[in-house]
Amino acid sequence: MVPHSSDDVRGSLYIVATPIGNLDDFSRRAEQTLREVDYIAAEDTRHTRRLLNHFGIDAKLFSIHDHNEKDKADYVATLLDEGKNVALVSDAGTPLISDPGYHVVHALRDKGHKVLPIPGACALISALCASGLPTDQFFFAGFVPAKSKGRCDLFESWKKQTGTVVFYESTHRVYDSITDVQKVYGDDAQLVLAREVTKTFETFLSGTAAEILAMFDADANQLRGEFVVMLSFTQESGNEVELEVKRILTILLEDLPVKQAAAMAAKLTGEKKNYLYKMALEMQSEE
Repeated sequence: MVPHSSDDVRGSLYIVATPIGNLDDFSRRAEQTLREVDYIAAEDTRHTRRLLNHFGIDAKLFSIHDHNEKDKADYVATLLDEGKNVALVSDAGTPLISDPGYHVVHALRDKGHKVLPIPGACALISALCASGLPTDQFFFAGFVPAKSKGRCDLFESWKKQTGTVVFYESTHRVYDSITDVQKVYGDDAQLVLAREVTKTFETFLSGTAAEILAMFDADANQLRGEFVVMLSFTQESGNEVELEVKRILTILLEDLPVKQAAAMAAKLTGEKKNYLYKMALEMQSEE
């Protein structure tokens, strides 16, 4: 519950997550916070007003978006100094996650204001936890460049990235982006695309880039909506897992023949024995 402010007490900024599709994902705490704050700073006031109307919330709204948030930071600070409580929301999901708000939060924390999270829906986390890809380590890249050259350069830089890589993509560019993934990685990346997460036509597509493109070609409906794209790289992609496999093989090859070393390494790492046997032979030939 939002505490009532007095003239000698600073207000707080609440970072409130809103549904990304299914309105039932709106938490009771988030709803109560929006009912009780003095102002709501919204990415798009018209969009947020529809959400508020659905839940019967009457609130004072003002906009904070990509083009004005640096200027609005001082305004929010003034409201907090006056003892007002303010909620920050984006059009959908958790604010600041590929949405406006960073400059406001950074500026307010620098000024010593209290900033409190009200957690909830987030497309990134919702998609990743249901993807079947590794979740112990992941890297979130936000939205990738609009042009092919910029995308390919960025994808190339991920070849040494540990863990699953996640980015957002729009319906208009997803086909071109996956085409560029294929250019850079070939079949060396396993993809999962989460489409329209929590919405009526929620879909998860899995496969290599070539397989995903074939799915798009076979059914144009799979190109509709907003996408969370997730990539998990195989050992050929040059990530740190390959270095660990080589380290294990190096130790085993000191005392075992190649075939036995590969078999033992397969048991320890879960990798295919033939793949490790070939790697061991290559390592010996380089000595």
